[in-house]
Amino acid sequence: MTATFVADSRLVDEVAASPNHGERRPTGRPDMLLLHYTGMPEADAALARLCEQASEVSAHYFVFADGRIVQLVPETRRAWHAGEACWAGDTDVNSRSIGIEIANPGHSWGYADFPEAQIAAVIALARDIVGRQPIPPHRVLGHSDVAPLRKQDPGEKFPWGRLAAAGVGAWVEPAPLADAGPALGLGDHGPRVRDLQAELARFGYRIDVTGYYDAASEQVVAAFQRHFRPARVDGTADASTLDTLARLAAARAAAA
Repeated sequence: MTATFVADSRLVDEVAASPNHGERRPTGRPDMLLLHYTGMPEADAALARLCEQASEVSAHYFVFADGRIVQLVPETRRAWHAGEACWAGDTDVNSRSIGIEIANPGHSWGYADFPEAQIAAVIALARDIVGRQPIPPHRVLGHSDVAPLRKQDPGEKFPWGRLAAAGVGAWVEPAPLADAGPALGLGDHGPRVRDLQAELARFGYRIDVTGYYDAASEQVVAAFQRHFRPARVDGTADASTLDTLARLAAARAAAA
């Protein structure tokens, strides 16, 4: 693979140009940072796939388990990493985002802990990106946030709290798990369900506000838990989940 552009970040160890990119539209400049895991058993095979034209997938950056960072697509270009996705009404997430692929086999291949060197590299790279691009904290997201019905990455093992402590992303300390208290789940309906759906939609998730807790609502709640309340990912809006969502929404409103 031949380098055909100059790396955007000083942290990049290698440029491996992918042919899979296009023009950003319509804004021309990214305002979202999206984290993924590769979801393949071998990191080298995942990197190769992102650089193969036939795959029609790519990302801007790739981070190996040992912390090495490879850039595949210039930040000015629209990499093909999000697929069918939506956040806060924006359906062309690829045009709005910078994508980081983190080498990890994912849930289908023995989801592994992220090594310390890899996490340190992702945090440093993310800080570098948001220092150069107009990306607000509430638009630092996982693939599962923008595509909750089909994606789980980077998953509940990713330390979003550490990333936020380094100045990247939105976070509040999750409310403790508790067996008691209000909970909403599959099959529930009524005003409380509608209020939950509306709050998730205001936060950015694509969810129909129907008042019925259907399978799609369960998956959206699970996506929220993976990112913001990872101690238990079950799609049930228990007291811990509801409290964490409320405090995140309040913190965002206060910062606006």
